[in-house]
Amino acid sequence: MSKPLILITNDDGIYAKGLKALIEVCRPIGDIVIVAPDSPQSGQGHAITLNDPIRLRQVKEYEEEAYKCSGTPVDCVKLAKSVVLNNRKPDLCVSGINHGSNASINIIYSGTMSAAMEASLEGIPSIGFSYLDYDANADFSACKKIAKTLIEKVLAIPPDNKLLLNVNIPVLPYDEIKGIKTCRQSKGNWTEEFIEALDPRGEKYYWMTGAYYTKETATDTDIWALENGYVSVVPSHHDLTDYRQLERLKTII
Repeated sequence: MSKPLILITNDDGIYAKGLKALIEVCRPIGDIVIVAPDSPQSGQGHAITLNDPIRLRQVKEYEEEAYKCSGTPVDCVKLAKSVVLNNRKPDLCVSGINHGSNASINIIYSGTMSAAMEASLEGIPSIGFSYLDYDANADFSACKKIAKTLIEKVLAIPPDNKLLLNVNIPVLPYDEIKGIKTCRQSKGNWTEEFIEALDPRGEKYYWMTGAYYTKETATDTDIWALENGYVSVVPSHHDLTDYRQLERLKTII
């Protein structure tokens, strides 16, 4: 049997260490095509490029067919499917490995997860991987073992073209990770603060900072899993309907 076709993308850019880690994981598993941003695109969410041309250039740094894209992570997936693969559908899309958490509400802002979500919208089973280490020189050795396990498990089950997994990995040596826990997305929010300062021309500018807060203590959430030494796996989807409010509004409107 032929190897599965795997599309690899990210939001940290074509030369990111986490992307290279995913390539190493996928190389013995399947045939790989890589399309990733030409520069970091963190926090882009599901943005697409509408008012500027998008450049797509092949790069020679990898053994596999690889391209850098001037657009967003979602643009990368769209161009991969329609241009690079000429509408040939991959068996799996993997996105990452992202530097930093995409657990809880972070999935909304994440370029990593939006790329995976776009692939899922196109009917491609998808996994987004994130590592809670923000260090540019982070050690991805434990992540590679986790990614290999999950990729092989997903490829071994009957194909589900709506599958979208949000995987977050704690900063622990592999032998200290307690296991892989399937969870729900934790309820939480960011409380933003803006630092005000003056640029060299005397003009005001603002730099956003903030902190994540959750009051949840339940043991079935991604935040609990990560805080307690587990890899969190959250099955996600793109239907934003609030079904509780839908039923309530039917009695009012």
